Amino acid sequence: QVHLVESGGGLVQAGGSTRLSCTASGRVFAINAMGWYRQRPGKEREMVTIFTRGGESRYADAVKGRFTLSRDSTENTMSMYLRMNSLKPEDTAVYQCYAMTAYPEEYWGQGIQVTVPP
Repeated sequence: QVHLVESGGGLVQAGGSTRLSCTASGRVFAINAMGWYRQRPGKEREMVTIFTRGGESRYADAVKGRFTLSRDSTENTMSMYLRMNSLKPEDTAVYQCYAMTAYPEEYWGQGIQVTVPP
């Protein structure tokens, strides 16, 4: 089992910045990939950014140059941080942390609301 705990987000003015955090605990040694997805109002869930244990990372075109993922780990946890700059109203969404293990199993965080008013 992998447990994901998210924090951050909230109400941010257009052009502003915020940071989302996600910490994974449990069987972190089995995690092959972690990332963030989001679901905007009336839209399907979409990938924002994802990285693999092998060092590959991807960003959605809509966030490239504005969002930056960083990460660190301890013996028992793996954390990632999504720095979101130059926020736009279209970034308004519920953001979810995601982890996939080698078995494979998928895990999702509870979701964080980020709201960027027009």
